[in-house]
Amino acid sequence: MDFETLNKHLLNKTGSKMDMPFGQDTLVYKVLGKMYALIAWQEDPLRISLKCDPKKAVALRWKYPAVMPGYHLDKANWNTVVINGSIPDDEIMEMVEESYRLVVANMPKILSNSLKKLLEKENQQKNNS
Repeated sequence: MDFETLNKHLLNKTGSKMDMPFGQDTLVYKVLGKMYALIAWQEDPLRISLKCDPKKAVALRWKYPAVMPGYHLDKANWNTVVINGSIPDDEIMEMVEESYRLVVANMPKILSNSLKKLLEKENQQKNNS
């Protein structure tokens, strides 16, 4: 998986925006201001950090040597994934989906309502196309 594919997928998530609050080396993807992915985009190989259920995080670390505890993040709830071809792209995409879902599920009600409105707007635009 390359950076362009991953970046496009992350930015296509409803309410997703990219920011660089930690400097030029780390791209941070947020859904309505809540962080769900970080990419060390200048690293070779590429690295992405994603939120994960704690039990699943440990299982993924056992399954894939390229998955490790989150770099500079809560090690119980975040994994850093080295994108070196050893993990199937669909598995990486599922990790992204889970990270997004976990962050959305833990949003305050006011933010989750805003996200629902954005999703409805997106769906209306798709239906009008």
